[in-house]
Amino acid sequence: MKLTNTLKLAIAAVAGLALAGGALAQSKPNPDWPKTLTLGTASVGGTYFVYGQVWASLVNEKIGTNISTQQTQGPNQNIILTDSRQVDFGMTTMGVALQAWEGKGEWTKGKKYQNIRAMFPMYDTPFHFIALEKSGIKAVKDLAGKKVGVGPRAGTCGTYFPLMFKALGIDTTIRNGQASDMASNLQDGLIDAFPFCAGVPIAAYSELETTNKVRFFTFTDDEIKKIKAALPELSDSLIPKGTYKQQTEDHKTVGLFNFAIANKDVPADLVYAVTKAVLENNAQLVKGHAAAKETLTENWNRNGFLPFHPGAIRYFKEKGINIPKNLIPPEYKG
Repeated sequence: MKLTNTLKLAIAAVAGLALAGGALAQSKPNPDWPKTLTLGTASVGGTYFVYGQVWASLVNEKIGTNISTQQTQGPNQNIILTDSRQVDFGMTTMGVALQAWEGKGEWTKGKKYQNIRAMFPMYDTPFHFIALEKSGIKAVKDLAGKKVGVGPRAGTCGTYFPLMFKALGIDTTIRNGQASDMASNLQDGLIDAFPFCAGVPIAAYSELETTNKVRFFTFTDDEIKKIKAALPELSDSLIPKGTYKQQTEDHKTVGLFNFAIANKDVPADLVYAVTKAVLENNAQLVKGHAAAKETLTENWNRNGFLPFHPGAIRYFKEKGINIPKNLIPPEYKG
């Protein structure tokens, strides 16, 4: 199966924003800013891929920058690339960011990634599941002994689902790859289920249900309790019924909030302008992807440990928000 319709529409919308940006830039960029900038996103079929292009295009339009997007494996790789400034900006879930900051995630190999700074809140990433109806899979426990595709190995889903299955004592065979590939593999019978995590609706899920009878399922209350005990950075989340046409009831689950990040050496006035452009043009963002409805200034407090970039602190202070001392980086001058 080729996931074309949903992604073509999304990419077309982004292209429209980009064209608008070229013609409608409201101000010229500061000549001291880098002439070109790069934002790390994620794999085709996931939310980062679309959302990242949307916010980059919006910022280019509003402040005259030239931000291009780079497809990556997701949050883990975005942190590695942003920390070393191979890209200027990235996007990450806060669970992966905590692993990076403390150097405690297996993927970090003990290295602490502390050159990254938070910019603005994006949206919640709930963990959920899809299988073909004909598979007979109706619950998470039914995945025992099954092949499951969880997205890129270096993404939030590839990092967390194996840990979740371990906490629940469920032995599965994990497959990795782009979200669009996982959906194709599910339809072709190469995997039995496609657990994933991203801002909803997930393009690959929406595309799957247009051509297949599918079943959406979620964790039980007891499973959620066990998972949160093992992984306390997870929080309660909800996928409302009707998010997908074949989803007929609310799904309680767990999630992680997403933040845009920048390298600490990106100019403060640039990060201020980026943060301001994104948070003050929410309606335009939502037109690009529905998950952006949570890209709101008041969600700044969904970050409890990662220092904010001085440019972002300036914006939040203008909005009357006092950033806690533990979220102020050493380079901040006040």
